[in-house]
Amino acid sequence: MTNDVETFSVDVIYALPTQQKIITISVMPGTTFIEAVKLSNIVSFFPEIDLEKVKLGVFSRQAKHDEVLQQGQRIEIYRPLIADPKDVRRKRAEKAKEEGRSNKITGAKL
Repeated sequence: MTNDVETFSVDVIYALPTQQKIITISVMPGTTFIEAVKLSNIVSFFPEIDLEKVKLGVFSRQAKHDEVLQQGQRIEIYRPLIADPKDVRRKRAEKAKEEGRSNKITGAKL
């Protein structure tokens, strides 16, 4: 077998609000998520990515750094959250109560 038959392609994806980058690389079976991210050299485009702490995923499911890639997967690099979604929703509900757009006791819409 040739080396091309043994490898398979994966996409490494990172997105900011204003831009995104998709890098397709060929990897050998047994390659881990973090190894593929390093091979993609995506850090040269986005130096703010900390490879030690970065959260990775595949199709919106979080993956461990040492998880082995399967053919057909894509690696998603997640950015840290700016705000906790629960806190944002809680503040939005409190504001609606104060403005009279919801019931002050139950929180239901009027």
